[in-house]
Amino acid sequence: MDNYAIEMLGITKTFPGVVANDNVTLRVKENEVLALLGENGAGKSTLMSILFGSYDPDAGIIKIRGKEVKIKDPNAATALGIGMVHQHFKLVHNYTVTENIVLGIESTKYGFLDIKTAEKRVEELSNKYGLMVNPKAKIEDITVGMQQRVEILKTLYRNADIIIFDEPTAVLTPQEIDELMDIIRRLKAEGKTIILITHKLKEIKAVAERCTVLRRGKYIGTVNVSDVSEQDMAEMMVGRAVKFEIDKEPAKPGDVVLSIQNISVKNSRDQMAVKDLSLDIRAGEVVGIAGVDGNGQSELIFGITGMSPLESGKIYLHGKDISNYSIRKRIEAGVGHIPEDRRKHGLVSEFTVAENVVLKNYYKKPYTMKGCLLNIPEMNKKAEQLISDFDIRAGEGALTKVGSMSGGNQQKVIIAREIELSPEVLIVAQPTRGLDVGAIEYIRKRIIAERDKGKAILLISFELDEIMNLCDRIATISKGTIVGIFNEGEVTEREIGIMMAGSKHKEGEVK
Repeated sequence: MDNYAIEMLGITKTFPGVVANDNVTLRVKENEVLALLGENGAGKSTLMSILFGSYDPDAGIIKIRGKEVKIKDPNAATALGIGMVHQHFKLVHNYTVTENIVLGIESTKYGFLDIKTAEKRVEELSNKYGLMVNPKAKIEDITVGMQQRVEILKTLYRNADIIIFDEPTAVLTPQEIDELMDIIRRLKAEGKTIILITHKLKEIKAVAERCTVLRRGKYIGTVNVSDVSEQDMAEMMVGRAVKFEIDKEPAKPGDVVLSIQNISVKNSRDQMAVKDLSLDIRAGEVVGIAGVDGNGQSELIFGITGMSPLESGKIYLHGKDISNYSIRKRIEAGVGHIPEDRRKHGLVSEFTVAENVVLKNYYKKPYTMKGCLLNIPEMNKKAEQLISDFDIRAGEGALTKVGSMSGGNQQKVIIAREIELSPEVLIVAQPTRGLDVGAIEYIRKRIIAERDKGKAILLISFELDEIMNLCDRIATISKGTIVGIFNEGEVTEREIGIMMAGSKHKEGEVK
């Protein structure tokens, strides 16, 4: 008989307009890594939020090591040895690592916070699990990957032996993903039980023993990972065959639409992040920027879209200098932008889908009346159309608050809005981050469809397979400068990886 650490039996949870979990059963064995797989909005995070005490189920029971329990809040989950590493980190940025870890369970000595003892314990845990985190560092001064390690340390500090990872690699670089996989293996070796929520089938193959699949809130099945292929799991997840590579015709590039000439842009720390960078993007082509995170990609996007000023250089759209245009004026001139951080730069979480899809043209007809009043019926009509066209899962339709939607469906709202505006040039940053394979396939097809309409597309992605699959030309960036530009098929992933590390390509460089 199997020895289960967790049994969630017949779990049902509803929200307005949607059944998030519909009689779902999940069983996790002691000391295993179980992957929880499903489309965006399939109910994975809801199910885990119930296990962690953030939601109460409408029906069903939970057993921990065979004993039925009621988990009313996260404190009750913590007391049962359950920890959760959330997709969106819950850290105070001007506190140190240790201060964040002990927040809520502070120990005192002679009436004062005993930070020294806490720092020593954090350092011991960090070394034991190979996390290599400085207990005294401030959160605002460390990388996103390190911040995630702090979240892992929070669970370990609270003696968790069941750890839930909710989309842990969505914001990590490829190197950080590899390091996280090693950390998960080490946690398992130390006797921890792991639930891994992810859309990335390679990660499931790398660390998980079994995989449970949800689709539209329902339990589909559980498989041994070693017995199935990535394609098999993808079909279980979306209910149909999925293509991992997009079929596309050769590009037919036209005239230069966007010309970036010798621009330099500073980052938030007043350091030059983009240095004398030049690049042309033509109508009817996808130009990809490949590089390790933190090499000027964000600042390049900010410079093009007007979110940051240029220190030097010029940007031309169809030959017209837009270097000093405001953000709105650039949008009106034909610059579209799918941002890297959808929550910070793409959406207003408290707004409805309808309000978000007209954020960039709400002041124009038919969305405004008499110059000042919003035409709500027209906004809702457009939102419902885009919900249908882009398969956006919104429980209350146009009136759904985007903050209540899954990350993947939030991303679809942004992509729908930007494509609907039909810009001359579309700046696309991490378009498929955190999406399931079905949504990735759909969005990549839409990007190619825009290319085939004659749009100029600049794609920034940390996913090398995405760059290789979608791009007609590939520019590699390192330390804020372009170190090589190649036509499709002229460079391998390995060569790109070498250039991402900063080595310039001397021969065969194509401008």
